[in-house]
Amino acid sequence: MEKFYITTPIYYVNDKPHIGHAYTTIIADVLAHFWRTQIGEDNVFFLTGTDEHGAKIAEAAEKNNISPQKFTDNISTLFKEAWHNLEISNDYFVRTTDENHKKIVVDILKTLKQAKTPQGNDVLYEGEYEGLYCIGCEKFITASELVDDKCPDHNKVPEKLSEKNWFFKLSDFLPSIKEKIESGELIIYPEGRKKEVLGLIKQGVPDISISRSNKSVSWGIDIPWDKDQKTYVWVDALSNYITALEYPAGENFKKFWPADVHLMGLEILKFHTLLWPAMLMALGVELPKSMYIHGFFTIDGKKMSKTLGNVIDPNELVNQYGAEVSKYLILSQFAFGAESDIKIEDFPIKYNADLVNGLGNLVNRVTNMVEQYMDGKIDVDFKDMNLGHEELKQLHFREALLTIWQVIAKDNSLIDQEKPWVLAKDKVNGEARDGGLGHEANKEKLTKILQELTLDLYNIALSLKPFMPKKSKEILDIITAKQIKKPSEPLFPRLQIK
Repeated sequence: MEKFYITTPIYYVNDKPHIGHAYTTIIADVLAHFWRTQIGEDNVFFLTGTDEHGAKIAEAAEKNNISPQKFTDNISTLFKEAWHNLEISNDYFVRTTDENHKKIVVDILKTLKQAKTPQGNDVLYEGEYEGLYCIGCEKFITASELVDDKCPDHNKVPEKLSEKNWFFKLSDFLPSIKEKIESGELIIYPEGRKKEVLGLIKQGVPDISISRSNKSVSWGIDIPWDKDQKTYVWVDALSNYITALEYPAGENFKKFWPADVHLMGLEILKFHTLLWPAMLMALGVELPKSMYIHGFFTIDGKKMSKTLGNVIDPNELVNQYGAEVSKYLILSQFAFGAESDIKIEDFPIKYNADLVNGLGNLVNRVTNMVEQYMDGKIDVDFKDMNLGHEELKQLHFREALLTIWQVIAKDNSLIDQEKPWVLAKDKVNGEARDGGLGHEANKEKLTKILQELTLDLYNIALSLKPFMPKKSKEILDIITAKQIKKPSEPLFPRLQIK
């Protein structure tokens, strides 16, 4: 049986959702819709959620004078609302404060405590760590990573910490991970990110602390054999991909694991591509099939920043354009995987060009001509031409949309060239006669053109289903009706651009 399991990262609840979170979630949503059309609704599982433990959360909750649980409840709700407004079709929303998640994480920790590395060493061991710790990053960082003695991402001087922690012996797993990446058993895309991970392995990666002292981190899951320690955020967070499936005995785990695609941003590449596979190997669990990593975003050429005031709330996009159009405008701007600049100021122009003048205009023209010249009835052998399917299977979203819009442009151009309204008039000796369609050659040519255009519209609508399910259905309902009629309202109302 074919199945497809896709995940977004779980988003950290230190702040409300922004367009970066939305981008990854929209990609996952499009893929989920696509695979549901290919293998059936029940054979696709789409997971998203929120990461809710750690020192940063406790600190933010204290600033807001509420409990960490109340704080995470509030922010997690904002993510759920944003995804609802964007019409995201996730099958499950996991929270790391869920009782079921916490219980399974404890079981995972107990299993890891008993496990051995490929070299026969204990997977987990107690050690002392001294180093610079950035609360904003939730990780220790090296002096070479600092800029002007500060964390470059958070512009803060890290704390000097020394404490006893439990460590994961990652170094013992690196040769096996390297072999699985190089063999293609674990796909890392794009190719540049794969090289980056192999470069990290070649340099050597130190073992990773999987716990913190209760004095440093009070908000988290207790280490089951050491009540003075809390589970470090990464083991807790990464486990969500299997806890949400009720690992190890749940029916969803049996049906959907391994993940077909883990989607993530560049900033969490290291933990996903090294620690997560090592954890799964230690648990004796099959590795995910692929990890797809996209680059950092800028907004209109500038880094996304609260200070600059250019952090875009996805709800604002939905309020302006609607859910489906917002998804289109984001995904059609740039290729997946690259460092990307979201040009918000171009959205109104692109909306009018692509959706109003392009797709909307084509639907109006074709349905109007079929209604007028064929009495709304046309004999078309509807068949799926799989427009953009190969591109979507490769996660080439922009390329899939370009393939569809090439057909839209071709059809609008065909109408302009062939002028079906001229063919609809019976021309004899250069004069039109009443009644029309009397000239068999013209009638045949007109019918053929309108059949081609109607079939194309059918395939355009089918291929848009992963991106715009509602608009796709709207077009399909018109095209496949017993009597085709031009829509009474424009599919995409024109925007007035100031």
